[in-house]
Amino acid sequence: MGKHIVAVAVTEGAPIFEISIPVEVFGRVRPGMADLGYQVQICNPESGPVFAGGGFVAPGGHTYAALAKADTVILSAISDVREELSAELIAAVRQAHANGARVASLCSGAFILAAAGLLDGRRATTHWLYAEEFRKRFPAVLLDPAVLYIDHGDVLTSAGTTAGIDLCLAMVAADHGADVANTLARRLVAPTHRSGGQAQYVETPAPPAAGRDGLGPLLDWMRTHLDEPLTVAALARQANVAERTLIRRFHTAVGTTPGKWLTAQRVLHARRLLETTDLPVERVASAAGLGGAANLRHHFTEVVGVAPSDYRRSFRGVAAASSAHGE
Repeated sequence: MGKHIVAVAVTEGAPIFEISIPVEVFGRVRPGMADLGYQVQICNPESGPVFAGGGFVAPGGHTYAALAKADTVILSAISDVREELSAELIAAVRQAHANGARVASLCSGAFILAAAGLLDGRRATTHWLYAEEFRKRFPAVLLDPAVLYIDHGDVLTSAGTTAGIDLCLAMVAADHGADVANTLARRLVAPTHRSGGQAQYVETPAPPAAGRDGLGPLLDWMRTHLDEPLTVAALARQANVAERTLIRRFHTAVGTTPGKWLTAQRVLHARRLLETTDLPVERVASAAGLGGAANLRHHFTEVVGVAPSDYRRSFRGVAAASSAHGE
């Protein structure tokens, strides 16, 4: 089995940061980490390499035609959402998806996915700043500009800038498991896996104390007590603050409620257990603090998109295939 080809499509003036994200996540073999089996291809228009943002020239070697043979296609942000979109790229994206490629957009790259018709009738996101323009041009898309990313399996969209890192790490998690994705996140000095439903931004900037001296210690404590009944009252006592203060700090620093953050962490822990152990689903649910199998199934399916037992079977199958081929 050959490499998993990740084709990154770039356009004139594309922000260099969004181009570099998939290159960093998928394009490097890091010391101390196994080769994850990806090969990145930067794809330009047929006319040749384009100038990306900041005066950088996207390297040549591949055109949009290469998207048709890729396993994953990533659309970087575009420079101006009001400009006419590339018909050549739209056609190439449509063909890649028809051929079975996983197609993802970073930030305003969602405009390309929408123009290709791949988001009609589906939830999608993009940078909140472009929401009005997006809705005007693509009314058939169920836009949710409040979340970090949305993963349908075959088609994925993300919000602006750093949300692109979250989306790429989510794809690594889908391919290789949550532990590998979190290890890679630590190497990137990026947040560990964040749920796509987390808020894009918060109304009030986080104060300096919102890090290790603020919520940081509490978040670490919560991660080590996931199997316990952690109510808001119990968390407030642990943090030595009033419940309203705790809820306000969560919204400011994390962009969601304590309960939603806790559920996301429990699902992540359940995902690790399904990947790395043979524990029955009922035991996984208990260890993750999600009660019984029915509750685990509900939250896991809502976040991951498949039932826990199906996830375990598919993940073990992918892992076995990768191992057999030395990936």
